[in-house]
Amino acid sequence: MGDLRLGIDVSPLELTVAGTARYLRNLLSHLDGVTVERYAVPGASRSAKVRRDLLWYLRTLPRKAARDGIDVLHCPGHRGPQRSRVPLVVTLHDLAVLRHPETFNRWTRSYSRIMLPRIVEAATRVIAVSAFTAGEAVELLGVDEGKVRVVPHGVEPPFLPEGQEVRGDYALAVGTVEPRKNLPRAVEAAQRAGIELRVVGPEGWGDVGVQSLGFVSDEVLAALYRGAQCLIFTSLYEGFGLPVLEAMACGTPVVTSNFGATAELARDAAVLVDPYDVDAIAEGIAEARRRRDELRTAGLERASQFTWDETARLTLDVYREAAA
Repeated sequence: MGDLRLGIDVSPLELTVAGTARYLRNLLSHLDGVTVERYAVPGASRSAKVRRDLLWYLRTLPRKAARDGIDVLHCPGHRGPQRSRVPLVVTLHDLAVLRHPETFNRWTRSYSRIMLPRIVEAATRVIAVSAFTAGEAVELLGVDEGKVRVVPHGVEPPFLPEGQEVRGDYALAVGTVEPRKNLPRAVEAAQRAGIELRVVGPEGWGDVGVQSLGFVSDEVLAALYRGAQCLIFTSLYEGFGLPVLEAMACGTPVVTSNFGATAELARDAAVLVDPYDVDAIAEGIAEARRRRDELRTAGLERASQFTWDETARLTLDVYREAAA
């Protein structure tokens, strides 16, 4: 098969700098063997989001893709058409909105409960970013296992062990500031462990009572990882856990949750703790500091197995399957 004509919804780039947008930017920069047509609706206001959800995905996007002669349409987030004449690929990053709906706003809860099952049913192939998320898709959405493909995220420079470091005796937490990130327990655990916790990430939703340094560039984030005594990523639910991978790639010891996608990703290259137990997190911080050299070596080895080139290669395989 020659070059595919890929249509890809880049609307997530309008809405966020984290999560899906980070995945989308890296995927697009590494894809070869496809001609890419980018589709988007501008605007990040609440009314623009509702119009996008109700008009763009349900009618306009699938019609444009069919009219343009696209071979495969990829919706890289949790929005997509209910019907598509063009083979449809959908990426699922997590299903927190179904597992923990209380941590999302009412519109997102309602939309996801009604629309997600229809979107994945319409999809020719479903990409899950971890085996954990693939299992969630089968259990919570009834997705046919035969059309799910696991394609993990990757990591690349500037997330390297060598480079500038931010000075200080601190632990780091990275992620959108929202309830499921479990930041209040991480803050309390850091206090019990006698170390400052610096939180980096954009403001999300919900009042979690934690001060964040906000969004920073990848270069600054890598410097923060390198200087940190450890990363504390004790989220209550993740579909992948990209900060865990980035921290390991920078040689930073990781303390993360002992279940779900983060345990799958980290394996024995991190300290795994019960995220509901503040004492366990505090003990994990102390252990990560004691085992710093050992965890640095293990983390670098584990992170070396994940590249965006491989993510793009596996994704292209999914496109070709869908178009066949």
